[in-house]
Amino acid sequence: FEGIELISDYIEDIIEELDSMDKLDFIKAEEVKNATPRFKVGLGSSDHASFYYEDIPVLSFFTGQHEDYHKPSDDYDKINFEGIELISDYIEDIIEELDSMDKLEFIKVEETKNATPRFKVGLGVMPDYLYNEGGMKISAITSDEKPAGKAGLQKNDIVIKMGDINVIDMMSYMNALSTFKEGDTTTIQIKRDGQIIDFTIKF
Repeated sequence: FEGIELISDYIEDIIEELDSMDKLDFIKAEEVKNATPRFKVGLGSSDHASFYYEDIPVLSFFTGQHEDYHKPSDDYDKINFEGIELISDYIEDIIEELDSMDKLEFIKVEETKNATPRFKVGLGVMPDYLYNEGGMKISAITSDEKPAGKAGLQKNDIVIKMGDINVIDMMSYMNALSTFKEGDTTTIQIKRDGQIIDFTIKF
C-alpha cells in the first residue's frame, strides 16, 4: 500500500482531519513526480468520470503503481488485504462525515491542454509506469506484428523522441503518439544500454 490520490480538493480539510487518516500515507496528486494529468485536473477515463459529467462531486482513490501494474503477473498474491481494510475504513469515515452535510458543492475543473490525448494509432508497447528518469521506458513489447515489434524496439528501451517531439515523460509520449494516424511513418529515437539509436516506425 503506497497511498491515496484524490480528486475534488474543496473538501480536503474535512477528509484530512479524520482519525483514520493517521493510518495512511497520504499523497497529493500535485506532489507526485510525473503524475498522470487526469489525477491533477479531476478528469479522465476512470470509474468516477460518468458521475463527474453529470455534475456529481467525485473522489478518486488510487493506491499507487508497482512493478506488476497492468501486467499478467498482477495476480491474487499481490493483494494487500491489510491495506484494503485501512482504505475501506477511511472511505467509510469520509462517507459518514460528508453525509452530515446538507449538499456537496460541485466544482467543474478547468480542462487544460494537458488533458489526456486521444489516439488513432498504437505503438504496441507496455510502458513502465514506475519509471520517472526521463523518457518512456518500455516494459514489454505487446506484439511482434505491431509498429514497435516490427521496427525492432525491445524491452527496457527508453523512448526519448518521436518525430519532432522530445519525450521526457509519459504525458509527452502520449502527446507525441496522438499526433500520428494510421499509415504515417516517423523516426523514433530510443536509448539502449547508454546508446542513442534511431528507428523508423510505420503506424
